[in-house]
Amino acid sequence: MKYLMLIYDNEQAHMSMSPEEMSNTMALWDNYMDDLQKNVKVLAGEALQPTMTATTVRAGNPAPLATDGPFAETKEQLGGFFLIEATDLDDAIVWAGKMPHIASGGTVEIRPIMEFERESAG
Repeated sequence: MKYLMLIYDNEQAHMSMSPEEMSNTMALWDNYMDDLQKNVKVLAGEALQPTMTATTVRAGNPAPLATDGPFAETKEQLGGFFLIEATDLDDAIVWAGKMPHIASGGTVEIRPIMEFERESAG
C-alpha cells in the first residue's frame, strides 16, 4: 500500500540552528533516509522551501486569487514528505516514528494514497 508521510516541524527552530547543529541534524536525516531506502520502497521524497516562499491559491472572481504565504499560520509547518510503499499502516507508523525530528516535538501525518481503477481504452 502507498502512504504519503507529511513531515511537520517548527521551521523557525531550524533557521536558528548553528552550522554545527544543522550538520548534525542533516547527518541524522541522511542516516534515516539510507535506512528507509534499504527497507521500504521509496517512491518520492523532498524537502520543501520555507513557508515564506509559499503561495496559496483560492477561488476568485473572475480568476483564481494567489496570495503570498501558507494556507494557515501554525506552530508547525509542512517541511517535506516521503511517498513510500509499505506493507501496511503499522509499517508506515514505524518508519514515521524513526524520523529524527520526532524526538524534538515534530510530527508526521500519514495518509494512504487512493488507488483508482482505470478503465482501459479499447
